[in-house]
Amino acid sequence: MQVHTMTDLRREFEQAAEDIQRLGQRPDNDTLLKLYALYKQGSEGDIHGDQPGFFDFVGTAKYEAWAQLRGVSADEAMQRYIELVRELLG
Repeated sequence: MQVHTMTDLRREFEQAAEDIQRLGQRPDNDTLLKLYALYKQGSEGDIHGDQPGFFDFVGTAKYEAWAQLRGVSADEAMQRYIELVRELLG
């Protein structure tokens, strides 16, 4: 694992967020949830806000995916996000 300065890691993270927009095909829902949760954890830290209502299935899935990363450092979440994007872009 490479050692990054915070600025380098943040720059790579933001670049990965742009790069994933160019993905030729839409990833499966589980992968989309991982991307969402890692991005939120990397950019905002631990989950905050109220859990969506029972019938908001997409919102609930996103909330739960992010909640599973509670306690993961922003740096680790950013690194995992970057690695997942690279894997998807192959």
